[in-house]
Amino acid sequence: MIRFVKHKEVDTDKWDICIRKAVNCMPYAFSWYLDIVVAEWDALVLNDYEAVFPLPKKNKFSITYSSTPFWVQQLGLFSKTCTGLKRLDDFVKAIPEEYKFIELNLNFNSDLASIEAAKLRANNNYVLQLDKAYIEQSSIYSKNLKRNLKKANTHSLQLFKNDAPKGLIHLFREDRGKTINHFSEADYKNLETIMHVAIHKHCGQVWMVYDEGNRPVAGMFLLFSPTRIVLLFTGNSKEGKQMSAMPYLIDHFIKESANSGLVFDFEGSNDLNLARFYKSFGAINEPYQNLKINRLPLFLRLFK
Repeated sequence: MIRFVKHKEVDTDKWDICIRKAVNCMPYAFSWYLDIVVAEWDALVLNDYEAVFPLPKKNKFSITYSSTPFWVQQLGLFSKTCTGLKRLDDFVKAIPEEYKFIELNLNFNSDLASIEAAKLRANNNYVLQLDKAYIEQSSIYSKNLKRNLKKANTHSLQLFKNDAPKGLIHLFREDRGKTINHFSEADYKNLETIMHVAIHKHCGQVWMVYDEGNRPVAGMFLLFSPTRIVLLFTGNSKEGKQMSAMPYLIDHFIKESANSGLVFDFEGSNDLNLARFYKSFGAINEPYQNLKINRLPLFLRLFK
């Protein structure tokens, strides 16, 4: 039986065991992660936490709605068995009527059938199966990527793991962050909290590249789950771009993780340039669905 569970009544121990053992486990769905990115979340639960569906909860003008939080790419249904995943339609239909508007990114294992009043849109996400030896994996790199790696190796770049979150966020804010308007101070604060908590839980790492003058030029934050490693956040600099520091950084990660059997999740992208960059490593598209259900009164639907 699928039941609706209020936030305060969720058994987070059983919840996290379900996510950890899910055939489609993703780090965004752990209770600690949800607690950081959204003030409150309810849930749909199958029997004794055999499958779960988080419902990030927000209110505006006394209207309850659910949307994918910042720093989360995919949520949806998570199940310990493939059979449980086949009940996605039932879970969506079980979302309480009190949720007047739903816009959620489902996960890559979702294949939602047509549901009345629901709209579906496909998004692109590129992943790399780390199931080959490095020499085999690097042999399928694009010609442009191989040129960039040769360029990077002409510089005295140094790679450091377990670096400080603040340094990576600062690197981003001093470069691409200056042209992005939709990142709020609260978003940056949540990101830093995610990094610190993940590092404390031994499921996150900051990797940074420094030039010969010991200046940070590129970095990335990796978020780990039992089967998947998510490239959650990156930072680059003008000098880093000139020295191909980001290709150098990702290539080193692939080299160290070769034959691990894990999935390296680039966390994007619908952006053609980013997609081209990810594909240059041999990544393939693993699309996911966006679900939209509008139950708002007719006079409000015009605004959504």
